Amino acid sequence: MKNFKSFFKKNWSTIAFVVFIGLMLIPSVRMPVQVFVQRLISFSPKAIPEKEQQTIENFNWQLVDEQNNQISFSDLSGEVIIINFWATWCPPCIAEMPDFDALYKSFNSKVKFLFVSNESFEKQLRFKSKNNFEIPLYQPVTNPPKELESSSLPTSFLIDKKGNIVIKKVGSADWNSDKIRDLITSLL
Repeated sequence: MKNFKSFFKKNWSTIAFVVFIGLMLIPSVRMPVQVFVQRLISFSPKAIPEKEQQTIENFNWQLVDEQNNQISFSDLSGEVIIINFWATWCPPCIAEMPDFDALYKSFNSKVKFLFVSNESFEKQLRFKSKNNFEIPLYQPVTNPPKELESSSLPTSFLIDKKGNIVIKKVGSADWNSDKIRDLITSLL
């Protein structure tokens, strides 16, 4: 028993790594483990310095919401907007959704939230229901403005009332931090 304790103390990090790799090989456990790790390593996204911020030039973007209503991005001009490009199969996307849902519950009357996915609404709504999220879901009808294009998921944007991209974050982040809440409040 003493030898085991000594062995474990000396090799705990190797044992933990082997267990982690073992869990990653089990398909039914892989996604929850990846989501857990993403949540551990997620930090609050940083604002882009004002002189480096891009301004959205063209608000010509059409979306459809989960009730099948057409939405024109141009109708949101002059609003503070949060856009999140995501998918239900994406562990970093799933990891940040609880933070986005909490943020949405706090700011939904003051900020326009667009959670945009190319997946079917059936799949998105199943995910939303399973997790008791309130976030509003959208599908793109046309391509987004060039300033919002990204080939990575998740990619999220915080846009001010003038159409400036205040935050562009590729990968998961802690969107429910005091820092982000204060920034959003300052933009309102």
